[in-house]
Amino acid sequence: MNITLIAGARPNFMKIAPIIHAIKKAQTEGKDIQYRLVHTGQHYDEKMSETFFKQLNIPKPDVNLECGGGSQAQQTAAIMLAFENELLANPTDLVMVVGDVTSTMACSIVAKKLNTKVAHVEAGIRSWDRTMPEEINRMLTDSITDYFFTTSTLAGENLLREGHKQDQIHFVGNVMIDTLRANESRFQQPEVWNELNLKEKEYLVMTMHRPANVDEEAKLKEFISSIDDNTQGMPVVFPIHPRTKSILKKAGIQMKNIHLVEPLGYLEFNYLVKYAKGVLTDSGGITEETTVMNVPCITLRDNTERPETIDIGTNELIGTNPQKIKPALEKLLSGNWKQGQIPEKWDGKAAERIVEVLNNL
Repeated sequence: MNITLIAGARPNFMKIAPIIHAIKKAQTEGKDIQYRLVHTGQHYDEKMSETFFKQLNIPKPDVNLECGGGSQAQQTAAIMLAFENELLANPTDLVMVVGDVTSTMACSIVAKKLNTKVAHVEAGIRSWDRTMPEEINRMLTDSITDYFFTTSTLAGENLLREGHKQDQIHFVGNVMIDTLRANESRFQQPEVWNELNLKEKEYLVMTMHRPANVDEEAKLKEFISSIDDNTQGMPVVFPIHPRTKSILKKAGIQMKNIHLVEPLGYLEFNYLVKYAKGVLTDSGGITEETTVMNVPCITLRDNTERPETIDIGTNELIGTNPQKIKPALEKLLSGNWKQGQIPEKWDGKAAERIVEVLNNL
């Protein structure tokens, strides 16, 4: 079997890495499975892609389509045009996409138009919020996918309700956690640890990137001020995207406890998360990692496509009202946060299960 793997944005690399390692393991066992790695270039700079290939031991892509920049529509069109040429020049038995970024949707559409089977890793997760670009990407991709690899039984139930067949759905676990488990012993202390004189469980980590939270200057200012005023003096490390940094600079926000740092590599960022008192985020993937590392997590969103991180894990969804931040931080800092558990099959072996299914197709 020949498989084309698609990676485009930072979260994709974490999901692709264990699949590549599992394929290589299957090859050593004599299995007839080959892959071609296509990087769409959706995110392309040293911190957002090159670093991840090095840190996660992923081989250089066979091709980089160099489709970065532009609006979502422009980027979708660029990826579709470039990937169509790539797939015509290099036919395959199966195109495997991961996650919910623009590349996931665009390459799925191209593959199906060229009568090529599609497999979706992390299929079936839903926020039910169609204002989120990621939700549209998920729904469109799943509507034309042939093989679904899910992180939870709930994701499989979502797919069944949408009319897909049970034999198409494979509950394999979470490849993000495969990467976490494989690299946990390799986490690296970032320079900011000594620069800020950080100590274990005596600081917070923060990420914020969703347009609904960061693009509106007044709302971002209110968020930042509410967090900064309620950490009880505990430092907050905020690896910040350049675009968000420029908005903050324009707003002229003065911060006492929040420390802005450049984006970090995978190993450095997760070192900070592992030893933090807690995390504030609007990301989905980080809520999975905090759940597995048993780190309290406050999510600044009104919905989540990963409800298991709330029902089972350490995550709490507090919404997008800045007034909810103070009581959440008080609860976290007092040590009264809930104890989480690890969801079923989040055991570091999801990629092996995926490759086993592929070998049996």
